[in-house]
Amino acid sequence: MNLVTTMLLITAALSSLLALVSFWLPQMSPDNEKLSPYECGFDPLGSARLPFSLRFFLVAILFLLFDLEIALLLPLPWGDQLASPLLTFSWASVVLSLLTLGLIYEWAQDGLEWAE
Repeated sequence: MNLVTTMLLITAALSSLLALVSFWLPQMSPDNEKLSPYECGFDPLGSARLPFSLRFFLVAILFLLFDLEIALLLPLPWGDQLASPLLTFSWASVVLSLLTLGLIYEWAQDGLEWAE
């Protein structure tokens, strides 16, 4: 047997052994305290399963969108060293203007308001 086959067999055996031990090792004894939604010592005052507003997810998606946009535009100052820096800056301007127009539209439609 060559070295790669031996290493694969050892890896598979060790992974299987650790997976089997992880099923037998933990002591599962749930009681009333562990099954309660809060484990801080206080009795729960209401339901722990309150639904999130969809506006929360909209703001989160907008944050991710603009965060990605910033990450994509960070190398832009080094764009002047390319063969055609004007083309690079024009595409970056198009992306920025589209995102700005989208934000203005979302703001005008009251999509960023928390109150319903």
